[in-house]
Amino acid sequence: MTPLRVSVASLTGTHSLDLARELDALGLLDTYYCGLPRFRVRGLPQKQLRTCPLVLAPHAALRWTGFSRLERHLTRTTTEAYDRWLGRVLGPCDVLQVLSSYGLRAIRRAKSEYGALTICDRGSSHIRIQARILAEEAERCGVRIPAVAPWVIEKEETEYAEADLIFVPSTFAYRSFIEAGIRPDKVVITPYGVRLEEYAPVPKRDQTFRILCVAMLTVRKGIGYLLEATSGLSLPNSEVVLRGTWEAESRALLAPFAGRYRLQPPVPRAHLADLYSQASVLVLPSVEDGFGLVIAQAMACGVPVIATTHTGGPDLITEGKDGFIVPPRSAAAIGERLQFLYDHPDKRAAMGQAALEKVRSLGGWGDYARRVVCTYRSRLSTGTEAAVGQ
Repeated sequence: MTPLRVSVASLTGTHSLDLARELDALGLLDTYYCGLPRFRVRGLPQKQLRTCPLVLAPHAALRWTGFSRLERHLTRTTTEAYDRWLGRVLGPCDVLQVLSSYGLRAIRRAKSEYGALTICDRGSSHIRIQARILAEEAERCGVRIPAVAPWVIEKEETEYAEADLIFVPSTFAYRSFIEAGIRPDKVVITPYGVRLEEYAPVPKRDQTFRILCVAMLTVRKGIGYLLEATSGLSLPNSEVVLRGTWEAESRALLAPFAGRYRLQPPVPRAHLADLYSQASVLVLPSVEDGFGLVIAQAMACGVPVIATTHTGGPDLITEGKDGFIVPPRSAAAIGERLQFLYDHPDKRAAMGQAALEKVRSLGGWGDYARRVVCTYRSRLSTGTEAAVGQ
């Protein structure tokens, strides 16, 4: 089998770094490009790593001085600086997979100079669909949030057009691209993996019915619908725990539900398995979410999940067996499932065990990488133009 030279690029890591590690283990990684300092990138040989930490230095300075709320004003400058750097330093490769927004120049160079297969890796729904959903939701909630900038939409759509393939992590994200007019054979669903060595059940230490949500406290994540759902229930010996980043809109979203939830302080990554395991159920009530890694992480800890159709939940959860799928924006549906799980502890335990077995059967990041490589080889063997109908 012909060896591949695969380059992977992202600004700050995320699932791209997990992919790079697994490609390296398979002997297929040429270079991983990112904006993090080298000491922040673990698990890769130094010779296969190219970094440009200067692009993130202004963000670090703002966080250090307590002005992190101003970071969003740097977004365009940072995005363009990384894109220019990547396009300049990109070396020869057979495949380039780059996170959306950050790789237009690199995609063009990889195609024109190296004849590479180029993949735009989009972690959420189509940017135009995402912008519409978030604007509608902000208006619905009466909360002001920054609109998706026109330059972001224009750049992402240019990447979608010029890349050979678009990888998305869920059926929801795939459908958003079809809705936006992208050819179906250009969009490939590649569900993310989970670190099974990090996420495993820990014995629960109490009898509290604990409803956990691990998500940014934002309109996008639908936090208000979870709190509305629990406010209408009577669940003795229960609590709602929110673990997520506080954003500008968080105060307005949470204010009507003061005293009805507990904010969980940040915990080290090594302790996340325990956080999940102390929950009775994880709820991800997102109105727009490309996948939601927390779903797989909670399932790997033996916790049933309630997630909306606008997440990767439908790709992971078997309805009523290892969790529940609910419509977005439906506090009533969330409340019904929570009441059921509260009233049926034996069924809840069985669903948690089924969730654990499901995630283990799907595999971790190694399986994700192997599926991705199969797609690379398939498209390269058939010819990119034939594959995407150009």
